[in-house]
Amino acid sequence: MMEYQIAFSPGPSCKQLIISTLREAQSTLNICVFTISDDSIKDAIKAAFDRGVEVHIITDNYKVSDEGSDIEELSLYGIPVRVDESENHMHHKFMVADDEITITGSYNWTRSAERYNQENIVWVKDQLFAQPFNQEFEKLWEASNDLYSY
Repeated sequence: MMEYQIAFSPGPSCKQLIISTLREAQSTLNICVFTISDDSIKDAIKAAFDRGVEVHIITDNYKVSDEGSDIEELSLYGIPVRVDESENHMHHKFMVADDEITITGSYNWTRSAERYNQENIVWVKDQLFAQPFNQEFEKLWEASNDLYSY
């Protein structure tokens, strides 16, 4: 049976749902987000990687070098990061954990999203729901370049 939760910002509920999912991940995390600049989310991603969770990140090439971006640090830590180099933005904000839990919505993984922006996420636990997100992730992964080769 499908389970779901919905969260809105400003406020901590979106970030809390992301971090709790990162903390509970057992095997895989496919993260496809425009940018990551919230240090507590970065720390939860690193902690999952340290636990042995297989983590992959896709992000937009225009956001890698932004002030406060955590992308390069995550890559230097050993987490595989690929960058979309198309002339348009890779503007997705989704994650699939353990091929079963999907988080998606407008919420940027930034401090501003939590503090100021009116955004949302939907958390869904359902393997069939997660499949097209994993398929999109794989398609983008193949079309993107390693962080330091672009």
